Amino acid sequence: MSASPHYPIPTGQLSLSGPIARPEPGTLPIRGDVAHIALSDRFLVPHYVVPTIMEVAASAAPVYLAMDRESDVILTLEPGATFEALDVTSNWVWGCCGPEGPSGYVARDAFAG
Repeated sequence: MSASPHYPIPTGQLSLSGPIARPEPGTLPIRGDVAHIALSDRFLVPHYVVPTIMEVAASAAPVYLAMDRESDVILTLEPGATFEALDVTSNWVWGCCGPEGPSGYVARDAFAG
């Protein structure tokens, strides 16, 4: 893992008005519990995360729609590509290619280190 990218953190009072439609899974980096910090002025979730950059190791890494290797593959990251990690477990990394997506799950063993 390397340093977090620089994203402006909104200041002042944030507010949302009216109903907000949730984006389709696999698009913007937002789940019911957490979202990318860059989305804090558009979506209300319990937690916002400043991503940590992770680098794909020696082989290509599929980005899955769900934490399941049988799930739909959104895209494939090439070796050396970076991925913005927002939630890391022992087996999976949920994150995105940037604050506007796409987002999904990558097997933890796909990353260097």
